[in-house]
Amino acid sequence: MEDDTHSLPKRVRFVELGATALRALAHGDLAGGSAAAGVALDEHFVSERARSIFGYRAEQLAEDPSAAPWIARAVVSEPDGAVVGDAGFHGPPDETGMVEVGYTVVPGYRRQGYARAMLRALLLRAAAEPQVKTVRATIRSDNAASLATIEGFGFTPVGEQGEERDGLEIVFEVPAGALRAEELSGSDERPS
Repeated sequence: MEDDTHSLPKRVRFVELGATALRALAHGDLAGGSAAAGVALDEHFVSERARSIFGYRAEQLAEDPSAAPWIARAVVSEPDGAVVGDAGFHGPPDETGMVEVGYTVVPGYRRQGYARAMLRALLLRAAAEPQVKTVRATIRSDNAASLATIEGFGFTPVGEQGEERDGLEIVFEVPAGALRAEELSGSDERPS
């Protein structure tokens, strides 16, 4: 019998990475970050790039604790409980009501539908917030996997931007009002 689990829609839940977990991960302390988060995190969470991002997010929380509900979540696959990545927004809605999504899948779980599940959960969260008017995603033009991930979610290209770490990126946006919860929730992913 052929294994079709890769074709089934993935179910995920989010676990907040609070200031203590973020600081531990930024310092390469996987055990401390896992303990603070309450889930067993993967080595991915202490890679050089992840440490930089989590350090930035820890500083962001120190400056604005109200950003906590918007940023830095571990993503847990349901029902098995495996930590498959991290996701969140770059911060709370800005003055125009824009939020930018960010997500990363742990290498061992890539190409299995988890990125779409993460994005779907983030879009459900954004659609549920009256202050969110626009959801943005920025993707390098050579990142075929991420470009494929956003297909079907209503994103349209609105420009380009230079990014120090990633180089030139295409900026995509979708109006939050265009995100229909009933369409997004069809595959049982749920934010928490």
